Amino acid sequence: MKRNHRHFPAGNRRDFLKKSAVLTSGAVLASVDISRMAHAAGAGKIKVGLIGCGGRGTTAAINATNAGPDVQITALADLFPDKLEASLEKLQSRKKEQVSVDKESRFTGFAAYQLLIDSGVDVVLIAPASHFIPMHLHAAVKAARHVFCEKPHGIDVPGVNVCARAAEYAKSQNLSLVSGLCWRYDVGVRETMKRIHDGQIGDIIAIQETYVSSPYFPIERQPGWSELEYQMRNWYHFNWLSGDQTAQQLIHSLDKASWALGDIPPARIWGMGGRQTCTAPKFGDQFDHQSVVFEYPDGKRVFGFTRDQEDCYREVSDYIIGTRGRCDLLKHRIEGEKPWQFEGAKPSMYDVEHKELFDSVRQGKPLNNGRYMCLSSLLAIAAQIACYSGQALTWDQLSQSKRSFALPRYRWDVEPPVQPLPDGAYAAPMQGKAEFAKWQMPG
Repeated sequence: MKRNHRHFPAGNRRDFLKKSAVLTSGAVLASVDISRMAHAAGAGKIKVGLIGCGGRGTTAAINATNAGPDVQITALADLFPDKLEASLEKLQSRKKEQVSVDKESRFTGFAAYQLLIDSGVDVVLIAPASHFIPMHLHAAVKAARHVFCEKPHGIDVPGVNVCARAAEYAKSQNLSLVSGLCWRYDVGVRETMKRIHDGQIGDIIAIQETYVSSPYFPIERQPGWSELEYQMRNWYHFNWLSGDQTAQQLIHSLDKASWALGDIPPARIWGMGGRQTCTAPKFGDQFDHQSVVFEYPDGKRVFGFTRDQEDCYREVSDYIIGTRGRCDLLKHRIEGEKPWQFEGAKPSMYDVEHKELFDSVRQGKPLNNGRYMCLSSLLAIAAQIACYSGQALTWDQLSQSKRSFALPRYRWDVEPPVQPLPDGAYAAPMQGKAEFAKWQMPG
């Protein structure tokens, strides 16, 4: 299989992480050519490039085109040519008049993201395997591009720190950065959250966050795939590529809880979890159920539950309990002393987030979701560490974690850090202090 439509040497993410601090210095600003700066307000067509041509990325590109006829998809990038071509076909079938991606603007391989960023686009949609998000976001803002960035914004603490610096740099350069934590853009949830913040249920006591579902599109190994190709194609089910369900599903729930509490970090986190039924090779090395408790300095608690098992009860919900009432957030309902029900129109939150992004670009009034998107990503990482280790950790301990899932280099001959057992399955972590030590926690 031909890996690159256009070849570019693969990068070294460890070197990239070490050098990322320059985002906050004058060195990067001085290196930016003003002729390459992002789309100016009122400048006509907005050229958009998509990094990551899977289902989420392709749908995000469609949402972007829904933001206005001036939005044009002009470049695509993915690790795999077949995924890129499938995405292009879908985009052309849905939005033919807004998709113009010639062969020179189709990039594949590990360095495809940089080729796309350098292709002259104004806005970059970032939706690859989560492992690569900090690298891609860093590169996009360094090149003065506006960004839509899918969650999670890092699957380890060093990666989130890169995204945080990128967000600050984007703000300093008047670039828009919109997060894929989409519930912040849901009209009904926004209206409900306003009432919570106005005290309509009193002081919050506790929040129950539930995201119990079924395994997310596991992929069977195909003949001819190397171990790395298999894991990259089935990335959702490998911790070093996805960060597990805490970073893929529960993060949305934790983000809503954090929003309700004013986006402040907890004091302590502990949890439990394991793998019970999802043991086949296609499920990788992840837990299939986790429960986590976040303890806040003022006594509030958030209880998070996630499960990805077949033939089990499913529910996605957010219950916020206050001293004067309670809220079912996804039903936009408040009960208690001041009952209320949202009755307004509900446009797609995915369309809303892109409309607000592109409106900000057109008007020259940048949006920046940097603070909450990084905090919520850290909450998801904290949940994973606590559940996988079986230990309690403080927020200070989490913030100092040095564990990185980065590889020394990215090429197709690299052996991934997780290898199958003789029976083809992958070992899951075992809770305990030994696992805790693997996260390089201080103390």
